[in-house]
Amino acid sequence: MTANELKHHLAAVFDDNLHTRKWHNVVDYLIIAMILLSTLEIFLSTFDLHPAIRRVLLYIDIATLIFFTIEVSLRIWVAPLVNPAYSGWKGRLRYCFSFHGFIDVVSTYPFYLQWLIPFPVGWLKVLRMSRTVRLFRISRYMKSWRLLTGAIYEKRRELLISMQFLIIITFILSLILFYCEHDRQPEAYNNGFASVIWAFAQYIGDPGGFAETPPISVPGKVIACIVGLLGIAIVAVPAGILGAGFTEAIEKENHKEALAQNRARLLKAFERKLDRPTAMQIVPFFRTLADIQSRFHLTCDEMIEAVESTPGFRLINLAATVPTDRMPHDRLAIEHYHQNRSYGQMIDRGAAVTIVSPSSCIDPTVGIFSYYIALIGGFNYISREVGEYAPYRSFYTVRQPLEEGQPDYNADLEALMDRPGAWSFTILAASGANEPEYPTQFHFGIGGDKGDESFDITPPMVADKQKYIEFFNGFSAHLKEKFDLGADTGRYHSTSSSLLWPRQLHLPADSSNVIVRIAWSTMLWDARRIRIAAFIADEINSTILGREVPASPDLRNKTFGFTGYPT
Repeated sequence: MTANELKHHLAAVFDDNLHTRKWHNVVDYLIIAMILLSTLEIFLSTFDLHPAIRRVLLYIDIATLIFFTIEVSLRIWVAPLVNPAYSGWKGRLRYCFSFHGFIDVVSTYPFYLQWLIPFPVGWLKVLRMSRTVRLFRISRYMKSWRLLTGAIYEKRRELLISMQFLIIITFILSLILFYCEHDRQPEAYNNGFASVIWAFAQYIGDPGGFAETPPISVPGKVIACIVGLLGIAIVAVPAGILGAGFTEAIEKENHKEALAQNRARLLKAFERKLDRPTAMQIVPFFRTLADIQSRFHLTCDEMIEAVESTPGFRLINLAATVPTDRMPHDRLAIEHYHQNRSYGQMIDRGAAVTIVSPSSCIDPTVGIFSYYIALIGGFNYISREVGEYAPYRSFYTVRQPLEEGQPDYNADLEALMDRPGAWSFTILAASGANEPEYPTQFHFGIGGDKGDESFDITPPMVADKQKYIEFFNGFSAHLKEKFDLGADTGRYHSTSSSLLWPRQLHLPADSSNVIVRIAWSTMLWDARRIRIAAFIADEINSTILGREVPASPDLRNKTFGFTGYPT
C-alpha cells in the first residue's frame, strides 16, 4: 500500500461517522473507549489510592497518551483529504486551531513538554488539568452536540442582538442609578463605574460582594427592581432563542435524513431495465413524476427538492419532444445523467471517433441516446449536462463571451479530436416543440446551406469526403431496410454558420465533423431506440473505422443508473 492510499484509508476512518463500514466503526469506537478510559483514569487519580493502583493508572495514562499522540498526528496528516481548506502546512495549522483540532492538540502534545522543560509545580498542575479537555473530543461523534453547536451558529445574530440590547439597557440604568444614589451613598456610589459594577454583579450572583450596598432611594429601588427583571431576561431570552434554534436544528436534521432517503429512492427509480430487442440492461431514458410518486409515495415537492439537491438528475418536460401542432400536454419527468466534468461528462476511450452532445442539459433525453451510441460503439463521448435553461446558449456554437464551463468543454473537445484522422458526430434533436415533422428522421450536415444536398461544401467540415459519402449512402440504405426510416443531408437544416464549434475550435486539418439531427420520435418514442443507437454505432465502426466492436459487458449488468459504467 502506497502512502497516498494509506492517507485515503485513514481519511475514511477519521470521518467521525459511526455509521460507515464495519472496521471503520471499530476504530471510531476504540477512540471513544480510549477517551472514556482516559477520563476515568483522571477521575480516579484524584483519590487517595494504594501505590499499586496508582502505578496501574500511570501505565494507563502513558498508554492513552501514546495512543492519542499517534491518532492526532495521523488526523493532522490526512486533514487535507477530509477538508481541502486544510491543505499545506498553513492548512494543517488552520486545522490545529479549529475547535476539534485545538482540543486534539491541547489534550495531547503539551504533556511531552514536562519531560523537556522543568516546569514549576503550579504549571504541572495546569498540564494535568488540561487532560480533562479530552472528554470534549467525544463531542465529534455526538449528534446532540452537532445540533447544539448548529443551533448556536444559526441563531448567533439573534443572540448577539439580544445581548447588545440587554447590555445597553443595563448600562443606561446603572448611570441613572448613580445619579439617584450618589447623594445618599457617596462612598458606595462615588462614580459611574461603581454603579455599573453593581448592576452587572446582579446578573452573576455578586461573587465579589459588589452588591452589598443596595439602593436606598425610591428611584434607586425601582431601578434595582428593573435590573432584577433584566437578570431574568438575560437568561430567559437567550434560552428561548437557543430553544427555538435547537428545535429548528432538529427539524433540519430530520429533513436532511428524509432528503437523503428520497435521493436514494430517486436512484432506485432508475434501475436498469432490459431492452428486449438488444438484450441490454439500459438506464431508463426518463421517469415521470406520477410514476415515481406511485412507486415511492413521494409528493411532487419532495421529488423536485430531491432532484434539485442531487447531482445527476434534472426535471424535464416531455412536451418539448413533440411538435406543437400535435398540441402535446405538459408531462413532467425526471432525467438521470452522469457528471464527471464542470460542464457535464467526458469519456476518453482513446478512439478516433467522438460522439458530441452539446445540448443535453436543455434537450430531453438527447444526452442519454448519444451516450449509448458512444458506449455501444466504443467511442469517446462529450456532453454538456450542466447549464442554465434560460437564457440558453448551446455549446453547438461558440460565441463570445463563452458560457460557464465552455472553456473546459472546448479544451476537452480539442484534446479528443487531436488524433490522426479523427471524426466527430454531433447529435442534436429535430422535430420537437416549434419544429415541424419531416419525411426523413435523420438529417445530416457537413457545412452547407439549407437545401444544399450536394457533398461539395466550401469550406468543408469533412476532410475525408469519399469516406463520408460511402458512410452516408450505406447508412441511408441500411436505415431504410432495417427500420423503414429515412435520412437526408442538408435538406432541412443549415450547417454553414461560421460559429459552429468545428469551425471555431483548433482542430487538425485531417479531422472530419458531421452534424446529425435526429427526430425525437426516433430517439425517444421509438421502442427500437436502443437498436437504432446500436445500428448507428455499428455503421460508424464498419464504414469509418473498418472494425467490429463487441458489446460492452457493462451493458449486461443489472444495477442502478450509471453505476459501473466506465467514465
